[in-house]
Amino acid sequence: MGGEGLVEFVDDRGSERAEEIARAVESEACRIERKFSRYRDSSVVSQINREAGRTPVAVDEETEMLVNAALELARMSEGRFDPTIGVLRRVWDFKQERLPSTEEVAALLPLVRADAVSVRNRTVFLRQSGMEIDLGGVGKEYAVDRAANILRGEGIRSAIVNFAGDVRTVGSRGDGRPWSVGVADPRRQGRCRFAVRTLSDAGVATSGDYARGFVRDGIRYHHILDARTGWPARGLASVTVVAASAFRAGLYATASFLLGAKAGLALLDGAAGVEGALITETGSIIATAGMALLSDLPGSLWAALPLL
Repeated sequence: MGGEGLVEFVDDRGSERAEEIARAVESEACRIERKFSRYRDSSVVSQINREAGRTPVAVDEETEMLVNAALELARMSEGRFDPTIGVLRRVWDFKQERLPSTEEVAALLPLVRADAVSVRNRTVFLRQSGMEIDLGGVGKEYAVDRAANILRGEGIRSAIVNFAGDVRTVGSRGDGRPWSVGVADPRRQGRCRFAVRTLSDAGVATSGDYARGFVRDGIRYHHILDARTGWPARGLASVTVVAASAFRAGLYATASFLLGAKAGLALLDGAAGVEGALITETGSIIATAGMALLSDLPGSLWAALPLL
């Protein structure tokens, strides 16, 4: 899932019981990784990709839901996100800092086609040979929520799940104080730019240009590609969104990042139960009115409650 996973919870039924719960959460995260990772030949995603242009692949309800969510994200972002953009990994390599040529990117763009993804009667079909679907844009946040739901089902009332920066809180901290989720400064490693605080179940997701990328000749190249061009999106350094679930927060964080500051903020302002803060490439913060109340940004309600 692109990073480390951390799950913390409070339980008073003994260490053996706590370890059983921890193993159940880990098992579920690994199940989702095995099932949906594009890097595993045995995953359903790899199977769909192998059959591109040939035949539909029978899938279960969970897979159908995630594919539909990825297609909805494409619509939310007005085509800037596309679940078939995974094909561009053939020329982009952010670990090796490989910068493709404009010709290499242009040659693959005809295979980036959300409109050629068919989901019907519990099957998924990529209608054009050579296409590749990638559920990385929705899968990690889904795993976070699944982990939190397992904790809730096991009777846990105080927990926090953090998979590579995407977070879901359960209740408040064990001491009754709110959970505090730090938001990284996208330009200063190790520095917290601001914090989100929650007293109940909530999802916090961040999309940023700093986690996977490199700088070449003063230009930052990162993994959040604009599907219309095949090149990294410009204008924002990160977007953090708070919603009822990590899944919903992730959808809006990704869409807002790709839409840019003005349209991204408008998307967040127009969505019920969603608040967010956008950090521009120049370092300024633009936030929804409700985000200020949920964080330590100016206008925070926590300023009136210093003991929490």
